[in-house]
Amino acid sequence: MTSAPEKPDVSSATAPASSEWREYGGFLLKLALFVFILRSFIVSPFNIPSESMQPRLLIGDYLLVAKWPYGYSKNSVPFSLPIIPGRIFESQPARGDVVVFKAPMSNGADYIKRVIGLPGDVIQMREGILEINGVAVKKERIADLVIPVTQNMRDTAEAERNPFPCWRPDMEEPAAMGGTQCRYPRFRETLPEGKSYEILDLADGLEGDNTQAFVVGEGDIFLMGDNRDRSADSRWSPIEKPGAIGMVPQENLVGRALVSVFSTDGSSHWLLPWTWFTATRAERIGQGF
Repeated sequence: MTSAPEKPDVSSATAPASSEWREYGGFLLKLALFVFILRSFIVSPFNIPSESMQPRLLIGDYLLVAKWPYGYSKNSVPFSLPIIPGRIFESQPARGDVVVFKAPMSNGADYIKRVIGLPGDVIQMREGILEINGVAVKKERIADLVIPVTQNMRDTAEAERNPFPCWRPDMEEPAAMGGTQCRYPRFRETLPEGKSYEILDLADGLEGDNTQAFVVGEGDIFLMGDNRDRSADSRWSPIEKPGAIGMVPQENLVGRALVSVFSTDGSSHWLLPWTWFTATRAERIGQGF
């Protein structure tokens, strides 16, 4: 008499596969938690979509933002999840810091500007000269900023319905190696504490060169872009000028700019892998603030 064939042990065959999926799911969960903690409390990436912080930052620059210098709030967390009550471990920024923040009335968008005024300061622009508490900030002319016209500059100009990638046609000129380049008037500004940085002042007598005296309120900061004539900043309220930020509450701070980690001129194409390298501006990688 022959015995019936033994049935395969299905449970033993599926157990290893089920265990592997559990391990894989656990790994993904730990990875997601690590990335969440990293981006919320240590560093987070940020990219530059506009010209408002030229000459230090160009369109297509990518940088890391340090999360710890000013403390933590819901704005430190991805998607501004309300898991941190108020602001903890708070610290006030210093004049001259380049900061990332959530602008009022921006629907959660990240902005980047330079800290100019702290609580109690009186800030005013007179004929293109910055004044802090009635004292003119030192401003000296240095060599022009000369940058090649890149694809991302053309894209930005087109989005702004400006036919000139250099903002004005008289600022565009032939480049020695072919193509065209922009030439912008550049200055060095030095704050009372000794912090210095480069700014652009494209023309005299433009909107923002002469302002009222702004008194920075308690818990607020006054922020400006380094490209003074191409920045909608604390010199205007969002009601007065589209895209402007007015006074920014310090609780809106996300972090301080730390280091540039990548830069592209916008000419790369996903289907042409070699352009990923030719579009890279390697000389900008590693620049600090």
